[in-house]
Amino acid sequence: MTAVGLDGITTYAEGLDHPEGVAVAADGTVWAGGESGQVYRIDDGSPVEICSTGGFLLGLALDGNGLVYACDVQRREVLRVDASTRTVTTYSAGAPGSPFRNPNFPVFDDAGNLYVTDSGRWKADDGDIKVIRPGGATEVWSRAVPRFPNGACLSAGGDALLVIESLWPGVSRIPIRADGSAGAPEPLCELPDTVPDGIAVDESGGFYVACYRPDRVYYVDDAGRVEVFAEDPQGTVIAAPTNVVFTGADRRTMVIGSLGRWHLAAVQVGVPGVRLRFPVLA
Repeated sequence: MTAVGLDGITTYAEGLDHPEGVAVAADGTVWAGGESGQVYRIDDGSPVEICSTGGFLLGLALDGNGLVYACDVQRREVLRVDASTRTVTTYSAGAPGSPFRNPNFPVFDDAGNLYVTDSGRWKADDGDIKVIRPGGATEVWSRAVPRFPNGACLSAGGDALLVIESLWPGVSRIPIRADGSAGAPEPLCELPDTVPDGIAVDESGGFYVACYRPDRVYYVDDAGRVEVFAEDPQGTVIAAPTNVVFTGADRRTMVIGSLGRWHLAAVQVGVPGVRLRFPVLA
């Protein structure tokens, strides 16, 4: 991994409302959310507002039908957005006896299970991970990473969920057992004096971590070595970087959310990102 200077980071799109959530569709199109519930599709560098949930969007994911699944922290729901009809419906309000309190980031697996970090209350160490099965039935999947679970992604092989705990702060790997249940978490790296937020894996087995504080993106290789990939002391080019995704024909364009400003940043990376899962749901 080679660190990149600020002159190597470009603006992917501008004119968004503090975009924390950023996601990519099966065709490589980038989507983002806004702090007033806006759902944006990025068309040739320009954000097009498809609709609004009326809440505050955090993480997003898309299925194989192109439907958007959005974590709305104000509505405390995971919402499903049909861009073709501009309709918003509730996909899940949480598990029986355990409603969503702070739904933060969604991750699909091949079978259509949607893993959602529920961060809980700040500094209360009461977060969990829920799983929404195809059709909407929801259960608590793991309570083993309670320190504000935030960004997440599948491992390259799809056999584990990598989860950030913003108030640990660090990253853990939770195995997905053959029966679909959660294994015991394995710590992968600690990131002292940071507030990590988003994570994405590349094809070498390493992963990038974007930090809400400071304005920095780390790279962690498959041996667990942590390096600074990019940082911005002034917080204008990468500004409270949050979620990160890969797009482009070769998945070498990394797009970075900027909760602190009004744009998405982009940088070219040497190793392609792992292709996300896009299950086709009924």
